Amino acid sequence: MVKLIKKVPIPMAGLMLALASLGNLVLSYGSGYRNVFGLLSAILLILLVGKVLIDGGAVAEDMKNPAIASVAPTFSMGIMILSTYIKPFNATLAFTAWMIGLILHGLFIIYFTKAFLLRFEMKKVLTSYFVVYVGIVVGSVTAPAYNMQNLGQLIFWFGFISYLILLPVVIYRVLIIKGIPEPLLPTITIFAAPASLCLAGYISTFSVKSNLLITFMMVLAMVMTLSVLLYLPRLLKLKFYPSYSAFTFPLVISGIATKLANGYLVKSGNTIDMLKYIVRFQEALSIAIVLYVLIRYIMFLTSDLKATKAPAAPITK
Repeated sequence: MVKLIKKVPIPMAGLMLALASLGNLVLSYGSGYRNVFGLLSAILLILLVGKVLIDGGAVAEDMKNPAIASVAPTFSMGIMILSTYIKPFNATLAFTAWMIGLILHGLFIIYFTKAFLLRFEMKKVLTSYFVVYVGIVVGSVTAPAYNMQNLGQLIFWFGFISYLILLPVVIYRVLIIKGIPEPLLPTITIFAAPASLCLAGYISTFSVKSNLLITFMMVLAMVMTLSVLLYLPRLLKLKFYPSYSAFTFPLVISGIATKLANGYLVKSGNTIDMLKYIVRFQEALSIAIVLYVLIRYIMFLTSDLKATKAPAAPITK
């Protein structure tokens, strides 16, 4: 068991986050489905916590790598999502877990800014930078569960403004400079996440909404998601890397955002019939990709338990 835990890579937190989020995406089909995905996510959370406790030195060393440090906040994002699963049973414990996740993400932002952003190098920029600065908007999506809408709104604006600042920088790095190492290519999928996450956070935590802002985020989210979907078949041909986790949450949050936007438009009398079909497609694709990556992770973790350390993602040069 110790060997298994030592082999757990930090990027697996992205899969943990995706499983917890997928439970919310399929909730409309029954709480049983949600609970199954929540349980799977909780198991991965336990493995990740075990990794920190048993192999803390390796984790600290990995955090010196910007490629790994930039995806580590999916851990805190996952905690915030999983806290909502606890609420029906223990509201105090759930709120405590939510606050821990939120504070932990804030610490990730501070660490990453000091360690890497203040020593900015364009060639080290990755799409996973969005995870650090925009990922905290998960706090906006979950804030209403704890009647923390005011805080959720502040979090949204921080994440949304960060996204607008980072977007041209990351696009320039990926499309113009290029040269992303193969083990990190799956992170390109993260392009689909930030706009969708901001859209979901905005709809969830603001009582008075701007149709103009919603339209802007919807269009941006759909363009980014479509671009990723067109590139996804090529990425899925890559051999397995821990960065496979990047395939999961972006597709799930895109589905959640579209579903929330569709619900908002229906209630406001601006129904777009096509959206309900897009939602069904995104739900099916999200389930398929998340389960596929989960299976690949299981194969990876159990294939050679003599290996005590997962291959580290390279630092871009």
